[in-house]
Amino acid sequence: MKPYKTIEEGPNEVTAFEELDLSKKYSYADYLTWKFKERVEIIKGHIFKMSPAPGMKHQRISSRIHIQLGVFMNSQGNKCEIFSAPFDVRFPKASADNEHVFDIVQPDLCVVCELSKLDERGCLGAPDLIVEILSPGSLQRDLKEKYELYERNSVGEYWVVHPEDSTVLIYRLNEGGKYQASRLFTKGDKVNSVVLPGLELDLNEVFDFE
Repeated sequence: MKPYKTIEEGPNEVTAFEELDLSKKYSYADYLTWKFKERVEIIKGHIFKMSPAPGMKHQRISSRIHIQLGVFMNSQGNKCEIFSAPFDVRFPKASADNEHVFDIVQPDLCVVCELSKLDERGCLGAPDLIVEILSPGSLQRDLKEKYELYERNSVGEYWVVHPEDSTVLIYRLNEGGKYQASRLFTKGDKVNSVVLPGLELDLNEVFDFE
């Protein structure tokens, strides 16, 4: 039995999340047929159901980071583009029986500088920078599965934002292609970036909720 369905096998349209068998592996071909409202991600063929709509603090943090990154890039005449979820990022991977197998995730924010990777379905290949904002339902996925996925696919910087602690931890690829963690940034700090040289993202503006 093949671990993945192929496009030629014609995956059936699925209209409810409950119709999926979570013990099985699924492909991008399957993903394109799903018509239910729930947002999901696929990592190594396994389905991860995303948390319900993020809370206000999560959304404020996302919006504030997005604005600061966008303003900086515009001021520098930077050709990179920034996108917020829901936005599909597809990481291609080899498959013996299905060239349309991908890991598919929806980062909270991502910056893409190689614009040829963009198409009508999102980003095909590794963004240059990804931001994930932690929530109770995403800790395992963000800190393990996505960490390994982003490192394996050479995402240049992976920012992990902890809303409750008001902290940011940045993983950057070293010369060996492995992530190396920064110090822990918190309120009062300004975060810089190797991907976006000259950036000074003010965490007071990100985490000030008074």
